Amino acid sequence: MKKRFKFLEHTADAYVEAYGTSLEEAFENAAMATLDVMTELEKVEPKIEDVLEVEAPDEYALLYSWLEEILVKFELTGKLYSRFKISSIEKTPVGWKLKAKAWGEPYDPEKHPSKVGIKSITYHRMEIVKKPKSVTVRFILDV
Repeated sequence: MKKRFKFLEHTADAYVEAYGTSLEEAFENAAMATLDVMTELEKVEPKIEDVLEVEAPDEYALLYSWLEEILVKFELTGKLYSRFKISSIEKTPVGWKLKAKAWGEPYDPEKHPSKVGIKSITYHRMEIVKKPKSVTVRFILDV
């Protein structure tokens, strides 16, 4: 199994580095890492499908908005996701737009053990590193 993400050393928060062969794949793995901070991903079954769309003025804000959308979905609907497929990340006349599908199920405290609550995503130390055959994104989750 290929490496999708890892947790970096940070004093108080969760510092994440997620990888992909494309920006879309790196963002998908960033979403998985975010949810892995909250619960055990392997226990979240892909029973329901949701369509997610976010827009932002730049790629950094798009990463922020993408992860925030997933956290907001959990807070408002109780849904956890374990699989993501970003169909597009496009530059628009006013910024960037991401379209994706996410699969998961409603949170069940009997099935989904709580790890750490995430208060927010931060821009502090956020990076998007693009190379010819890989993309790495780094971000801090305020826990």
